[in-house]
Amino acid sequence: MSQRPIPYHFMRGGTSRGPYFNRADLPEDLDALSDILVEVIGAGNPRNIDGIGGGDEVTTKVAMLSPSAEEGVDVDYFFGQVSVTERMVDYGPTCGNILVGVGPAAIEKGLVPVGGETTTVRIRAVNTGALVEAVIQTPGGKVSYAGDVAIDGVPGTAAPIALNFLEVVGSKCGVMFPTGQTKDVIDGIEVSCIDVAMPMMIARAEDFGLTGYETLAELGANTSLFKRMETIRLEAGKRMGLGDVTKSVTPKIGLIARAQNGGHFAARYFMPWKAHPTLAVTGSQCLAACALASGTVADGIARAVVSGPEVVRIEHPMGEMEVTVDFSRDGETLNFRSAGVVRTARLIARGEVMVAQEG
Repeated sequence: MSQRPIPYHFMRGGTSRGPYFNRADLPEDLDALSDILVEVIGAGNPRNIDGIGGGDEVTTKVAMLSPSAEEGVDVDYFFGQVSVTERMVDYGPTCGNILVGVGPAAIEKGLVPVGGETTTVRIRAVNTGALVEAVIQTPGGKVSYAGDVAIDGVPGTAAPIALNFLEVVGSKCGVMFPTGQTKDVIDGIEVSCIDVAMPMMIARAEDFGLTGYETLAELGANTSLFKRMETIRLEAGKRMGLGDVTKSVTPKIGLIARAQNGGHFAARYFMPWKAHPTLAVTGSQCLAACALASGTVADGIARAVVSGPEVVRIEHPMGEMEVTVDFSRDGETLNFRSAGVVRTARLIARGEVMVAQEG
């Protein structure tokens, strides 16, 4: 079989990793693009043995970057969630962890010039339309990955990357509560269907017979839990205006419980057919909004946050994530302005990945 090379940077962004491509090096047609990404990752095999995927949903993600034609925006970031065991790609969602690596990758690829000791990169998440500002450490005219910031779920420390998420309300559905209610009852379970940075279906862990503090292994072994959640998620997707979400990873699922270690609340996040080892960056914002809004399933569970800006601490299986939220309230209405997180990234490899020769 004849092969051809495609240049790429292989990066860890937050607690995910994957290849970062220049969009111009890939086909515009989505079917042709999917064929290439499936081949790159090795999708369709649980070990992704014939590609560079890692056999897990957090390691089969792809970022595609291009200079933005939009005034005031530096880079367009197009995301693809490649399946582990099926030969398919979902372009519906975005990924906040992979987004952490977009700023450094854009600089490494020469798409954005260095701006000084730090470089601010304004990023448009093409999949959802969200606008994000990323502040990258660039002393001496190049990206620095060394630093003293630790994030739960990643060993060691690295340079901080500050992300400020703007325009995140109604990222996919157009409004914060796309069903028109702060709570719905589906199959006997109360859920809050929310769209802030990522459409999610959020419920109380106890309503599924859980404590909310289960380990990743315990959740993964609970096949009946996934079957029950999926039935409810499919109906939630319809009510949120997302249509048939049988093969879509949105809405994601979040189960919440009272905090154990001083945080505002605990969460278990699902992608949705597998439990996330930590917590998604976009999902953390949606969960935080659920905790802030009145009348959601978080009432009586999340520790109250009176005014913003404030740091909301969300406990997850490997520690916690801090989300700085800026918001105000008009009576019972939540005005969610922005959310910020500090994460890290690392350039792992760069070069060329081989795919089948066209034709």
